[in-house]
Amino acid sequence: MKSFKKLLKWIVISIATIVLLLYLFDYGYILRGVRVVYFTGHNSAFIDDYPYFENDIIEKSDTPEPWSNHKDYNSVKETDILSTSNKDWGTIAYLIIKNDSIWFEKYYDGFDENSQTNSFSMAKSITTSLLGKAIMDGYIKDLDQPISDFYPEYDYAKTTVGDLASMASGLDWVESYTSPFSVTARANYDDDLAETILNQKVVKTPGVAYEYLSGSTQLLGMIIEKASGKQLASYLSESFWKPMGAVNDALWQLDDSENKLAKTFCCISSNAKDFARFGKLYKDHGKWNGEQLLDFTFVAKSIKPRFAASPEYGYGWWLKEQNGKQFFMMRGHLGQYVIVQPEDNVIIVRLGHHKSPDEGKPTFTEDISTYIDETYNMLNNKR
Repeated sequence: MKSFKKLLKWIVISIATIVLLLYLFDYGYILRGVRVVYFTGHNSAFIDDYPYFENDIIEKSDTPEPWSNHKDYNSVKETDILSTSNKDWGTIAYLIIKNDSIWFEKYYDGFDENSQTNSFSMAKSITTSLLGKAIMDGYIKDLDQPISDFYPEYDYAKTTVGDLASMASGLDWVESYTSPFSVTARANYDDDLAETILNQKVVKTPGVAYEYLSGSTQLLGMIIEKASGKQLASYLSESFWKPMGAVNDALWQLDDSENKLAKTFCCISSNAKDFARFGKLYKDHGKWNGEQLLDFTFVAKSIKPRFAASPEYGYGWWLKEQNGKQFFMMRGHLGQYVIVQPEDNVIIVRLGHHKSPDEGKPTFTEDISTYIDETYNMLNNKR
């Protein structure tokens, strides 16, 4: 019994020491990450994590516009390959929109059309949309405006807002999703996101090459908020969510209740049908119901590669060629997608728990190709 008490005492002392050291060396955010992830039965970030964070509300439209159903709505079942893939990779929502009507929809694992799940990095595309809107509204001059105009601490750098949007910022950010000590983990769980971002220095020549860094989009979001003088959830609501007829409120995760800084590198919680509206907006060159919500030249630039050496990325949007067709897409961690083929007037939305097992290896994981191929097999009524 004595030995057990002694062991227990040393365990308690060890845990207390670890906790003290984490706070002492400014790694207290790791404890929050442990509470949010491991204490909820997960081993990584998960799609319905919004209750564990502070959130700002993105208000729905006063005149909601539900998607209409296609005349062939749900007339074709999933292909065998798609059915197996959706099961294996934990799909919770699968949507095919053809000619601006719902052609196919299905929900899984207890989720439904109104379930709110995390966009993860699809929020980068939405944040870049807000950049285009801020330029239209005159809050930001153009893509070439230096970030030092908004944050003078970057007066030594030549980075522009366009460099942030196209992932060419030159920041010394390390994009890591596995290490709890990484700046990416700190950004997700710390309570002072601005401090984390403004500690990032520009260490490479900006504007010359693509390098995917979540910190670029977070800094861009901070600039949009500073330039507009508006909370980003409110700006998103008035600029897009309401004009596009969103049916449901959405949530934008904040760093904490005091700073209330939106995580623009990730973390808008919404549903498949409302996320799909951004695919339609860009497919239709920034126009919605005859109103130009986003400048068409900005949209055109966004869905074309900025750098010839990196044809996979434009300004906030991913770009992929498959089967002789050009697709652009919003893309998020664990396989959150809005995939658009404008000439065929097709939008594919997939939300779920996992990507295919080759995550982190190719530029585009196997699941994306599968979703595209099997959607077209369904449209062509092939099993």
